[in-house]
Amino acid sequence: MADNIPEVPLSLVSNQYLDKKVAQIRLKPILWEGYERANLLTHAQVELIKSIDKKSSQEIQVAVQGREDTYASLILYLLQSLSRTDTVQYVCVLADDILSGNEENARGFHTIANENKSYPYGPFFRILQLNDELACLEATKILTILASSSPCPEQNDLTELYSWLASQLTNANNNLVDIAVQELESLLRVRTYRVPFWKTPNAVNNLVALLDKSATPQMQYQVIFCLWLLTFEPSIAAEINEKYDIIPTLVDIAKGAIKEKVIRVAIATLRNLVEKAPSQNLAAMLVVKLLPFTENLSARKWSDADILEDVDYLKERLQENFQSLTTFEQYASEVETGKLEWSPPHKSEIFWKENAYKLEEHNFQLLRSLARILSTSTNCLILSVAASDIGHYIKFASRQGKRLLQEIGAKQRIMELMTHEDQDVRYQALSSVQKLMHQAWEF
Repeated sequence: MADNIPEVPLSLVSNQYLDKKVAQIRLKPILWEGYERANLLTHAQVELIKSIDKKSSQEIQVAVQGREDTYASLILYLLQSLSRTDTVQYVCVLADDILSGNEENARGFHTIANENKSYPYGPFFRILQLNDELACLEATKILTILASSSPCPEQNDLTELYSWLASQLTNANNNLVDIAVQELESLLRVRTYRVPFWKTPNAVNNLVALLDKSATPQMQYQVIFCLWLLTFEPSIAAEINEKYDIIPTLVDIAKGAIKEKVIRVAIATLRNLVEKAPSQNLAAMLVVKLLPFTENLSARKWSDADILEDVDYLKERLQENFQSLTTFEQYASEVETGKLEWSPPHKSEIFWKENAYKLEEHNFQLLRSLARILSTSTNCLILSVAASDIGHYIKFASRQGKRLLQEIGAKQRIMELMTHEDQDVRYQALSSVQKLMHQAWEF
Protein backbone atom coordinates (compact mmCIF):
# COMPACT_ATOMS: atom_id res chain seq x y z
CA MET A 1 0.00 0.00 0.00
CA ALA A 2 2.19 2.83 -1.17
CA ASP A 3 1.04 6.33 -2.23
CA ASN A 4 -1.23 4.99 -4.97
CA ILE A 5 -4.77 5.01 -3.65
CA PRO A 6 -6.81 2.22 -5.26
CA GLU A 7 -9.68 3.19 -7.52
CA VAL A 8 -13.12 1.99 -6.43
CA PRO A 9 -16.61 2.83 -7.66
CA LEU A 10 -17.80 6.19 -6.34
CA SER A 11 -20.97 4.64 -4.94
CA LEU A 12 -19.31 2.04 -2.75
CA VAL A 13 -22.04 2.19 -0.06
CA SER A 14 -23.29 -1.33 0.43
CA ASN A 15 -25.67 -1.93 3.31
CA GLN A 16 -28.67 -4.28 3.54
CA TYR A 17 -30.47 -2.08 6.07
CA LEU A 18 -30.48 0.80 3.56
CA ASP A 19 -31.35 -1.51 0.66
CA LYS A 20 -34.47 -2.77 2.49
CA LYS A 21 -35.66 0.76 3.24
CA VAL A 22 -35.07 1.81 -0.37
CA ALA A 23 -37.02 -1.24 -1.64
CA GLN A 24 -40.02 -0.16 0.46
CA ILE A 25 -39.89 3.39 -0.95
CA ARG A 26 -39.79 2.09 -4.53
CA LEU A 27 -43.20 0.48 -3.99
CA LYS A 28 -44.90 3.73 -2.97
CA PRO A 29 -46.97 5.35 -5.73
CA ILE A 30 -46.35 9.10 -6.24
CA LEU A 31 -49.25 10.98 -7.85
CA TRP A 32 -47.22 13.19 -10.23
CA GLU A 33 -50.38 14.39 -12.01
CA GLY A 34 -51.54 15.90 -8.70
CA TYR A 35 -48.42 18.08 -8.66
CA GLU A 36 -49.20 19.11 -12.24
CA ARG A 37 -52.78 20.07 -11.33
CA ALA A 38 -51.44 22.13 -8.45
CA ASN A 39 -49.11 23.91 -10.93
CA LEU A 40 -46.04 22.69 -9.06
CA LEU A 41 -44.83 20.74 -12.10
CA THR A 42 -45.30 21.23 -15.84
CA HIS A 43 -46.75 18.51 -18.07
CA ALA A 44 -43.32 18.08 -19.68
CA GLN A 45 -41.69 17.54 -16.27
CA VAL A 46 -44.32 14.96 -15.33
CA GLU A 47 -43.75 13.07 -18.60
CA LEU A 48 -39.99 13.15 -18.01
CA ILE A 49 -40.27 11.81 -14.47
CA LYS A 50 -42.73 9.09 -15.55
CA SER A 51 -40.21 7.84 -18.09
CA ILE A 52 -38.02 6.60 -15.19
CA ASP A 53 -40.73 6.09 -12.52
CA LYS A 54 -41.07 2.43 -11.42
CA LYS A 55 -38.57 1.36 -14.07
CA SER A 56 -35.71 -1.14 -13.76
CA SER A 57 -32.15 0.08 -13.34
CA GLN A 58 -31.39 -0.84 -16.96
CA GLU A 59 -34.45 1.04 -18.29
CA ILE A 60 -33.46 4.11 -16.25
CA GLN A 61 -29.95 4.08 -17.74
CA VAL A 62 -31.33 3.80 -21.28
CA ALA A 63 -33.69 6.75 -20.66
CA VAL A 64 -30.97 8.93 -19.12
CA GLN A 65 -28.25 8.23 -21.69
CA GLY A 66 -27.49 11.36 -23.71
CA ARG A 67 -29.84 13.43 -21.52
CA GLU A 68 -27.85 13.34 -18.26
CA ASP A 69 -28.08 17.09 -17.62
CA THR A 70 -31.84 17.14 -18.39
CA TYR A 71 -32.55 14.50 -15.75
CA ALA A 72 -30.10 16.07 -13.29
CA SER A 73 -31.90 19.40 -13.70
CA LEU A 74 -35.26 17.68 -13.15
CA ILE A 75 -34.11 15.87 -9.98
CA LEU A 76 -32.66 19.03 -8.42
CA TYR A 77 -35.75 21.06 -9.35
CA LEU A 78 -38.04 18.46 -7.76
CA LEU A 79 -36.04 18.45 -4.53
CA GLN A 80 -36.09 22.26 -4.35
CA SER A 81 -39.77 22.59 -5.17
CA LEU A 82 -41.51 19.67 -3.42
CA SER A 83 -41.60 19.16 0.33
CA ARG A 84 -43.69 16.06 1.05
CA THR A 85 -41.40 13.58 2.82
CA ASP A 86 -42.46 10.52 0.81
CA THR A 87 -41.91 12.41 -2.47
CA VAL A 88 -38.48 13.68 -1.35
CA GLN A 89 -37.52 10.12 -0.36
CA TYR A 90 -38.66 8.79 -3.73
CA VAL A 91 -36.82 11.47 -5.75
CA CYS A 92 -33.64 10.71 -3.77
CA VAL A 93 -33.98 7.03 -4.64
CA LEU A 94 -34.37 7.96 -8.33
CA ALA A 95 -31.26 10.15 -8.12
CA ASP A 96 -29.40 7.26 -6.49
CA ASP A 97 -30.55 4.93 -9.31
CA ILE A 98 -29.31 7.38 -11.95
CA LEU A 99 -25.92 7.91 -10.28
CA SER A 100 -25.22 4.41 -8.99
CA GLY A 101 -26.20 2.77 -12.28
CA ASN A 102 -23.49 4.65 -14.18
CA GLU A 103 -20.80 6.88 -12.66
CA GLU A 104 -20.66 8.92 -15.86
CA ASN A 105 -24.14 10.28 -15.07
CA ALA A 106 -22.64 12.40 -12.28
CA ARG A 107 -21.29 14.65 -15.02
CA GLY A 108 -24.84 15.78 -15.78
CA PHE A 109 -25.24 17.10 -12.21
CA HIS A 110 -21.94 18.98 -12.38
CA THR A 111 -22.71 20.38 -15.87
CA ILE A 112 -25.87 22.16 -14.68
CA ALA A 113 -24.18 23.87 -11.72
CA ASN A 114 -24.55 27.22 -13.52
CA GLU A 115 -28.38 26.95 -13.54
CA ASN A 116 -28.55 27.72 -9.82
CA LYS A 117 -25.82 28.80 -7.41
CA SER A 118 -26.83 26.04 -4.96
CA TYR A 119 -26.51 23.26 -7.57
CA PRO A 120 -25.70 20.40 -7.46
CA TYR A 121 -25.21 20.09 -3.66
CA GLY A 122 -27.69 22.55 -2.14
CA PRO A 123 -30.92 20.54 -2.56
CA PHE A 124 -29.29 17.53 -0.89
CA PHE A 125 -27.86 19.64 1.97
CA ARG A 126 -31.39 20.90 2.53
CA ILE A 127 -32.55 17.30 3.05
CA LEU A 128 -30.06 16.90 5.90
CA GLN A 129 -32.16 19.40 7.84
CA LEU A 130 -35.18 17.08 7.60
CA ASN A 131 -35.81 14.72 10.46
CA ASP A 132 -36.10 11.71 8.16
CA GLU A 133 -33.59 8.88 8.33
CA LEU A 134 -34.01 7.43 4.85
CA ALA A 135 -34.01 10.79 3.06
CA CYS A 136 -30.82 11.76 4.94
CA LEU A 137 -29.11 8.43 4.19
CA GLU A 138 -29.90 8.70 0.49
CA ALA A 139 -28.91 12.39 0.38
CA THR A 140 -25.50 11.70 1.97
CA LYS A 141 -24.90 8.79 -0.39
CA ILE A 142 -25.64 11.06 -3.36
CA LEU A 143 -23.56 13.93 -1.92
CA THR A 144 -20.67 11.48 -1.55
CA ILE A 145 -20.96 10.37 -5.18
CA LEU A 146 -21.16 13.96 -6.43
CA ALA A 147 -18.30 15.22 -4.22
CA SER A 148 -16.09 12.26 -5.17
CA SER A 149 -16.66 12.90 -8.87
CA SER A 150 -16.40 16.70 -8.68
CA PRO A 151 -14.27 18.34 -11.40
CA CYS A 152 -13.42 21.16 -8.94
CA PRO A 153 -13.27 19.66 -5.43
CA GLU A 154 -11.41 22.69 -4.06
CA GLN A 155 -14.54 24.80 -4.68
CA ASN A 156 -16.82 22.55 -2.62
CA ASP A 157 -17.82 23.40 0.94
CA LEU A 158 -18.86 20.07 2.47
CA THR A 159 -19.06 21.31 6.06
CA GLU A 160 -22.66 20.16 6.51
CA LEU A 161 -21.89 16.70 5.15
CA TYR A 162 -18.84 16.28 7.41
CA SER A 163 -20.83 17.37 10.46
CA TRP A 164 -23.65 14.95 9.65
CA LEU A 165 -21.21 12.08 9.11
CA ALA A 166 -19.34 12.91 12.33
CA SER A 167 -22.61 12.76 14.28
CA GLN A 168 -23.56 9.39 12.76
CA LEU A 169 -20.27 7.82 13.90
CA THR A 170 -21.72 7.71 17.43
CA ASN A 171 -25.17 6.46 16.38
CA ALA A 172 -26.57 3.54 18.38
CA ASN A 173 -27.63 1.94 15.06
CA ASN A 174 -24.54 0.14 13.73
CA ASN A 175 -25.93 0.29 10.19
CA LEU A 176 -25.83 4.09 10.21
CA VAL A 177 -22.26 4.00 11.55
CA ASP A 178 -21.32 1.57 8.76
CA ILE A 179 -22.85 3.78 6.05
CA ALA A 180 -21.10 6.90 7.39
CA VAL A 181 -17.70 5.16 7.47
CA GLN A 182 -18.18 3.80 3.94
CA GLU A 183 -18.96 7.30 2.69
CA LEU A 184 -15.84 8.65 4.40
CA GLU A 185 -13.77 5.97 2.65
CA SER A 186 -14.86 7.53 -0.65
CA LEU A 187 -14.63 11.19 0.35
CA LEU A 188 -11.18 10.98 1.91
CA ARG A 189 -9.70 9.61 -1.32
CA VAL A 190 -9.96 13.20 -2.55
CA ARG A 191 -7.01 15.07 -1.12
CA THR A 192 -8.85 18.39 -0.90
CA TYR A 193 -11.42 16.98 1.51
CA ARG A 194 -9.02 15.58 4.13
CA VAL A 195 -8.01 18.67 6.10
CA PRO A 196 -11.58 20.11 6.26
CA PHE A 197 -12.81 16.76 7.64
CA TRP A 198 -9.89 16.70 10.09
CA LYS A 199 -10.97 20.15 11.35
CA THR A 200 -14.63 19.14 11.76
CA PRO A 201 -15.51 19.12 15.50
CA ASN A 202 -15.51 15.58 16.97
CA ALA A 203 -15.09 13.97 13.52
CA VAL A 204 -11.72 12.26 13.98
CA ASN A 205 -12.32 11.67 17.69
CA ASN A 206 -15.55 9.78 16.88
CA LEU A 207 -13.83 7.88 14.07
CA VAL A 208 -10.92 6.71 16.26
CA ALA A 209 -13.37 5.73 19.04
CA LEU A 210 -14.82 3.09 16.69
CA LEU A 211 -11.58 1.10 17.05
CA ASP A 212 -12.50 -0.15 20.52
CA LYS A 213 -12.46 -3.80 21.53
CA SER A 214 -15.98 -4.47 20.21
CA ALA A 215 -15.18 -3.45 16.60
CA THR A 216 -15.53 -6.19 13.99
CA PRO A 217 -12.51 -6.87 11.74
CA GLN A 218 -14.42 -5.28 8.85
CA MET A 219 -15.14 -2.10 10.83
CA GLN A 220 -11.51 -1.99 12.00
CA TYR A 221 -10.39 -2.24 8.38
CA GLN A 222 -12.76 0.50 7.19
CA VAL A 223 -11.89 2.93 9.99
CA ILE A 224 -8.14 2.39 9.63
CA PHE A 225 -8.52 2.82 5.86
CA CYS A 226 -9.97 6.29 6.59
CA LEU A 227 -7.03 7.04 8.94
CA TRP A 228 -4.62 5.82 6.26
CA LEU A 229 -6.10 8.29 3.78
CA LEU A 230 -5.97 11.13 6.31
CA THR A 231 -2.31 10.48 7.12
CA PHE A 232 -1.22 11.19 3.55
CA GLU A 233 -1.46 14.84 4.64
CA PRO A 234 1.77 15.83 6.46
CA SER A 235 -0.04 18.30 8.73
CA ILE A 236 -2.43 15.57 9.90
CA ALA A 237 0.32 12.94 10.21
CA ALA A 238 2.22 15.35 12.47
CA GLU A 239 -0.66 15.81 14.94
CA ILE A 240 -2.86 12.73 14.87
CA ASN A 241 -0.93 10.59 17.35
CA GLU A 242 -0.47 13.41 19.85
CA LYS A 243 -4.20 14.17 19.73
CA TYR A 244 -5.68 10.67 19.46
CA ASP A 245 -2.93 8.24 20.54
CA ILE A 246 -3.43 6.12 17.42
CA ILE A 247 0.04 4.52 17.29
CA PRO A 248 -0.51 2.18 20.31
CA THR A 249 -4.02 1.44 19.02
CA LEU A 250 -2.81 0.52 15.53
CA VAL A 251 0.00 -1.66 16.91
CA ASP A 252 -2.39 -3.47 19.28
CA ILE A 253 -4.87 -4.10 16.46
CA ALA A 254 -2.13 -5.35 14.11
CA LYS A 255 -0.83 -7.70 16.82
CA GLY A 256 -4.27 -9.17 17.47
CA ALA A 257 -5.67 -9.16 13.93
CA ILE A 258 -6.61 -12.42 12.24
CA LYS A 259 -7.39 -10.92 8.84
CA GLU A 260 -4.39 -9.98 6.71
CA LYS A 261 -6.11 -6.92 5.26
CA VAL A 262 -6.45 -5.40 8.76
CA ILE A 263 -2.71 -5.85 9.40
CA ARG A 264 -1.94 -4.47 5.93
CA VAL A 265 -3.88 -1.23 6.39
CA ALA A 266 -2.61 -0.72 9.98
CA ILE A 267 1.02 -1.13 8.87
CA ALA A 268 0.43 1.12 5.83
CA THR A 269 -0.93 3.84 8.15
CA LEU A 270 2.10 3.54 10.44
CA ARG A 271 4.31 3.85 7.37
CA ASN A 272 2.51 7.07 6.38
CA LEU A 273 3.13 8.47 9.87
CA VAL A 274 6.86 7.80 9.50
CA GLU A 275 7.10 9.06 5.92
CA LYS A 276 5.08 12.24 6.39
CA ALA A 277 6.05 13.22 9.96
CA PRO A 278 8.99 11.15 11.28
CA SER A 279 10.08 13.49 14.07
CA GLN A 280 6.60 13.46 15.62
CA ASN A 281 6.03 9.70 15.38
CA LEU A 282 9.18 7.56 15.42
CA ALA A 283 9.88 7.88 19.15
CA ALA A 284 6.29 6.99 20.03
CA MET A 285 6.60 3.86 17.85
CA LEU A 286 9.75 2.79 19.68
CA VAL A 287 7.98 3.23 23.03
CA VAL A 288 5.22 0.77 22.04
CA LYS A 289 7.84 -1.77 20.89
CA LEU A 290 7.00 -1.54 17.19
CA LEU A 291 10.58 -2.46 16.20
CA PRO A 292 10.52 -6.04 17.56
CA PHE A 293 7.01 -6.44 16.14
CA THR A 294 8.19 -5.45 12.63
CA GLU A 295 11.05 -7.95 12.98
CA ASN A 296 8.46 -10.60 13.75
CA LEU A 297 6.24 -9.54 10.84
CA SER A 298 9.09 -9.54 8.32
CA ALA A 299 9.65 -13.26 8.96
CA ARG A 300 6.03 -14.17 8.13
CA LYS A 301 4.64 -15.32 4.79
CA TRP A 302 2.26 -12.79 3.22
CA SER A 303 -0.06 -13.13 0.25
CA ASP A 304 0.30 -9.38 -0.39
CA ALA A 305 3.85 -8.23 -1.19
CA ASP A 306 2.95 -4.63 -0.22
CA ILE A 307 2.81 -5.65 3.45
CA LEU A 308 6.41 -6.84 3.44
CA GLU A 309 7.55 -3.67 1.68
CA ASP A 310 5.84 -1.51 4.32
CA VAL A 311 7.09 -3.69 7.21
CA ASP A 312 10.69 -3.55 5.95
CA TYR A 313 10.49 0.23 5.48
CA LEU A 314 9.21 0.68 9.05
CA LYS A 315 11.82 -1.70 10.45
CA GLU A 316 14.69 0.14 8.75
CA ARG A 317 13.51 3.59 9.85
CA LEU A 318 12.94 2.41 13.43
CA GLN A 319 16.38 0.76 13.58
CA GLU A 320 18.03 3.98 12.33
CA ASN A 321 16.12 6.05 14.87
CA PHE A 322 16.78 3.62 17.72
CA GLN A 323 20.53 4.03 17.21
CA SER A 324 20.32 7.85 17.28
CA LEU A 325 17.77 8.21 20.09
CA THR A 326 19.28 9.36 23.39
CA THR A 327 18.16 7.76 26.62
CA PHE A 328 16.42 10.99 27.61
CA GLU A 329 14.49 11.15 24.31
CA GLN A 330 13.28 7.61 24.98
CA TYR A 331 12.20 8.64 28.47
CA ALA A 332 10.45 11.78 27.17
CA SER A 333 8.56 9.70 24.58
CA GLU A 334 7.34 7.39 27.33
CA VAL A 335 6.01 10.33 29.34
CA GLU A 336 4.46 12.08 26.33
CA THR A 337 2.63 8.93 25.25
CA GLY A 338 1.73 7.97 28.81
CA LYS A 339 3.16 4.47 28.27
CA LEU A 340 5.38 4.20 31.34
CA GLU A 341 7.12 0.95 32.28
CA TRP A 342 10.19 0.00 34.30
CA SER A 343 12.70 0.77 31.54
CA PRO A 344 16.28 1.54 32.74
CA PRO A 345 15.99 5.37 33.08
CA HIS A 346 13.32 5.10 35.77
CA LYS A 347 15.67 3.22 38.10
CA SER A 348 18.94 5.02 37.35
CA GLU A 349 20.20 7.57 39.88
CA ILE A 350 22.76 8.78 37.29
CA PHE A 351 19.97 9.36 34.74
CA TRP A 352 18.06 11.57 37.15
CA LYS A 353 21.12 13.47 38.30
CA GLU A 354 21.95 14.32 34.66
CA ASN A 355 18.43 14.88 33.33
CA ALA A 356 16.04 16.00 36.07
CA TYR A 357 16.43 19.64 35.00
CA LYS A 358 15.14 18.77 31.50
CA LEU A 359 11.68 18.10 32.96
CA GLU A 360 11.56 21.85 33.66
CA GLU A 361 12.24 22.97 30.09
CA HIS A 362 9.52 24.46 27.85
CA ASN A 363 7.52 25.73 30.83
CA PHE A 364 7.84 22.41 32.73
CA GLN A 365 6.13 20.53 29.88
CA LEU A 366 7.35 17.04 30.83
CA LEU A 367 6.79 17.57 34.55
CA ARG A 368 3.21 18.67 33.83
CA SER A 369 2.72 15.57 31.64
CA LEU A 370 4.02 13.33 34.43
CA ALA A 371 1.65 14.97 36.91
CA ARG A 372 -1.24 14.50 34.45
CA ILE A 373 -0.45 10.78 34.19
CA LEU A 374 -0.56 10.52 37.99
CA SER A 375 -3.99 12.19 38.04
CA THR A 376 -5.63 10.36 35.13
CA SER A 377 -4.14 6.87 34.81
CA THR A 378 -5.87 3.85 36.35
CA ASN A 379 -3.07 1.44 35.39
CA CYS A 380 -1.16 0.26 38.47
CA LEU A 381 2.15 -0.20 36.64
CA ILE A 382 1.98 3.30 35.15
CA LEU A 383 1.04 4.83 38.52
CA SER A 384 3.95 3.04 40.23
CA VAL A 385 6.48 4.26 37.67
CA ALA A 386 5.09 7.82 37.68
CA ALA A 387 5.16 8.00 41.49
CA SER A 388 8.77 6.72 41.48
CA ASP A 389 9.74 9.32 38.84
CA ILE A 390 8.33 12.14 40.96
CA GLY A 391 10.41 10.88 43.90
CA HIS A 392 13.58 10.83 41.77
CA TYR A 393 12.81 14.28 40.36
CA ILE A 394 12.27 15.78 43.83
CA LYS A 395 15.92 15.10 44.77
CA PHE A 396 17.21 17.36 41.98
CA ALA A 397 14.30 19.74 41.41
CA SER A 398 14.54 23.52 41.40
CA ARG A 399 12.58 25.52 43.98
CA GLN A 400 10.20 26.60 41.18
CA GLY A 401 9.67 22.97 40.12
CA LYS A 402 8.85 21.91 43.66
CA ARG A 403 6.39 24.77 43.99
CA LEU A 404 4.74 23.81 40.69
CA LEU A 405 4.18 20.22 41.89
CA GLN A 406 2.30 21.64 44.86
CA GLU A 407 0.28 24.05 42.68
CA ILE A 408 -0.84 21.45 40.14
CA GLY A 409 -1.84 18.93 42.80
CA ALA A 410 0.90 16.32 42.18
CA LYS A 411 2.05 16.37 45.82
CA GLN A 412 -1.54 15.86 47.03
CA ARG A 413 -2.07 13.06 44.48
CA ILE A 414 1.03 11.15 45.63
CA MET A 415 -0.16 11.34 49.23
CA GLU A 416 -3.53 9.92 48.11
CA LEU A 417 -1.75 7.03 46.36
CA MET A 418 -0.23 5.96 49.71
CA THR A 419 -3.61 4.28 50.37
CA HIS A 420 -3.97 2.76 46.88
CA GLU A 421 -5.18 -0.86 46.72
CA ASP A 422 -2.07 -1.96 44.78
CA GLN A 423 0.94 -2.76 46.97
CA ASP A 424 3.60 -1.44 44.55
CA VAL A 425 1.71 1.82 43.95
CA ARG A 426 1.52 2.31 47.76
CA TYR A 427 5.23 1.56 48.12
CA GLN A 428 6.36 3.97 45.37
CA ALA A 429 4.04 6.71 46.66
CA LEU A 430 5.34 6.26 50.23
CA SER A 431 8.94 6.34 48.97
CA SER A 432 8.27 9.61 47.11
CA VAL A 433 6.59 11.19 50.13
CA GLN A 434 9.61 10.27 52.28
CA LYS A 435 11.91 12.01 49.78
CA LEU A 436 9.55 14.96 49.80
CA MET A 437 9.74 15.23 53.60
CA HIS A 438 13.49 14.72 53.57
CA GLN A 439 13.87 17.68 51.26
CA ALA A 440 12.01 19.84 53.79
CA TRP A 441 10.31 21.76 51.00
CA GLU A 442 9.44 25.35 51.48
CA PHE A 443 6.33 26.51 49.72
